[in-house]
Amino acid sequence: MTTEMSSRERMLAAINCQVPDYVPCCFMLFGSLRSKCADQTEFVERQIEMGLDAFVQAPMRSARGSRTDSEHQNLHGLPVRFDPRVEVKNWREEAPDAPYPLIHREYSTPAGKLHTVVSETDDWPHGVRVPLFDDYVIPRASKHLITKPDDLPALEHLLTPPTAEDVAACREGTQVAKDFAAQRGLLVVGEWGVLFDAACWLCGIQDLILMSVMQPQFVRDLLAIIHEWNRLRMAVVLEGGVDLLIRRAWYETVDFLSPPVYRDLILPLLKEDVTQAHEAGAKLALITTTAYTPLLDMYLESGIDVLIGLDPVEDRRADFALTKQKLGGRVCLWGGVNGFVTVERGSQEEVREAVRAALHQLAPGGGFILSPVDNVREDTEQASANVSAFIDQWRAQRLRPEIQRP
Repeated sequence: MTTEMSSRERMLAAINCQVPDYVPCCFMLFGSLRSKCADQTEFVERQIEMGLDAFVQAPMRSARGSRTDSEHQNLHGLPVRFDPRVEVKNWREEAPDAPYPLIHREYSTPAGKLHTVVSETDDWPHGVRVPLFDDYVIPRASKHLITKPDDLPALEHLLTPPTAEDVAACREGTQVAKDFAAQRGLLVVGEWGVLFDAACWLCGIQDLILMSVMQPQFVRDLLAIIHEWNRLRMAVVLEGGVDLLIRRAWYETVDFLSPPVYRDLILPLLKEDVTQAHEAGAKLALITTTAYTPLLDMYLESGIDVLIGLDPVEDRRADFALTKQKLGGRVCLWGGVNGFVTVERGSQEEVREAVRAALHQLAPGGGFILSPVDNVREDTEQASANVSAFIDQWRAQRLRPEIQRP
């Protein structure tokens, strides 16, 4: 193709597994840059200046996240609201026989109490509080929040539908995002769906794995509650008319679930999420970075549009050739280069070679978006130089004929 597309047209062509004017480069996450920006507008504008195919998040949100009061630091999008009748208490317990003090959180709900306990390690970022959804909780919890079927009625009081105020704020923020994106010709991305990742935050990964085998009905019931809560949140984001909705699935892999268990517990609900997105005129992307290769056939069956997170370093078992063979032409692939080891800590030549390899393996025939996976967090001289090398190599290769041919 010779006619230059807008960034949105280029990204949509890739998402639709078509051949755009050139392979788009869109950083799925870019923490080092985001932390230096006052708001999302500046964050997007600076990416455009770098030549990247930036997207606009809907609803618009601050570039700098805060861990001081969020219940969902690791789940972007609408706030997490509790039933107003729920009372929450946090307290610290000095534990002489333990290596760290213990932080307790107790929820008193109309259906009973829920209680969790975590170790206040030196890197614990939340002070004397335990957020509902956060990656820091999983490895530090000595008592997870949800441990048995009797806990589920109380959980429903913590996973309530968006309030009227939240819906209004989301609509307003999404319109702002769409107006800004239209001015710049950019993709609009809704944030975020979730299923098994939320269950891991609530139950702990190890316990949840065991329960998925030994108490599958309990896990089905738990996932049904999360799925219904997520469905209502997705509906609010989708009604704004986003181009793409991203669904978290970092823990939703065969590192933790066998393929038969995935088929039983996850696939039916994923299909419903895909249908909901498609009925709203949006595409659905699954974001996951390891142990996904045995799930490729089920991804096809689910109908997802994009698989975000192909990483040759974090998952050395990843088979890019097989992934392209199975998903090419039907599911867009987004990623290709490791962020932490290669871009943040590698040499410039290692970065360039990684970009060359990703484009060679994943770009031919279209349906590919280049990105470090899944983030560039470090704001160092080396990381900055490597980001420049990454972009320079992409520019040098993106129009070559072999990148366009299958």
